[in-house]
Amino acid sequence: MRARSTIFTLFVEYVYPERAARVRDLVAMMAALGFSEMAVRAALSRSAKRGWVVPKREGRAAYYALSDRVYWQVRQVRRRLYEPRPAWDGRFLLVLPEGPKDRGERERFRREMALLGYGGLQSGVYLGVGVDLEATRELLGFYGLAATCFQGELLGGKEEVLRAFPLEEAKAGYERLAALLEQSPEDPVEAFRHLSRLVHEARKLLFLDPGLPQELLGPGFPGPKVRRLFLSAREELRARAAPFLKGLSLPLSDLSPVSR
Repeated sequence: MRARSTIFTLFVEYVYPERAARVRDLVAMMAALGFSEMAVRAALSRSAKRGWVVPKREGRAAYYALSDRVYWQVRQVRRRLYEPRPAWDGRFLLVLPEGPKDRGERERFRREMALLGYGGLQSGVYLGVGVDLEATRELLGFYGLAATCFQGELLGGKEEVLRAFPLEEAKAGYERLAALLEQSPEDPVEAFRHLSRLVHEARKLLFLDPGLPQELLGPGFPGPKVRRLFLSAREELRARAAPFLKGLSLPLSDLSPVSR
């Protein structure tokens, strides 16, 4: 777990729906995860330079607030991690964006499309199953891209659809997550550490697993079962970590608040 990526995980799990956290709370949580104060402040400073977070002060308290773009990403992560998945209507969405032309920006766009649940059917053609169309339009707007979108049904076999997604990588990731789920510490700080690790690993899987419906996956894919185990473990660990978390100035709102 790297410092900047871990800070993002903390905002996803413990700060949302607020977008700002006190520096001392971030330092305390990161210290429990094994990061020094110097490493945390350096990661926050680098993130601020990239425009991911914005430093703020309220009286003597120093805060960092997520930028609009990063807050949008947090909402998408929470939506896909925690909200019930809608029933599939049997249709697919194809998105053909006009760009990006820059190689680095194109890769960032591809990763954000993967976060929304899209796979690459071929170069420049994104395939989504049960994806959020509003979030797709928002992402295209962030990049200033026009796109042609098609919605339709599959007339052939499902193999071509499955090849659009890195499901073998996702399967291996779920096996690693399942192994972590076998642990269930009781101590509040240990529960916080373990929950943070679980959420960190689960959110990384969003880039690999689009959340395909069971009709397409078949019985052998472990994602749905491991996801259920993860959600159950999350509730238990949040309760066990509460004494540690209540010592911080965090919102600690409902486990799964509405993401929009």
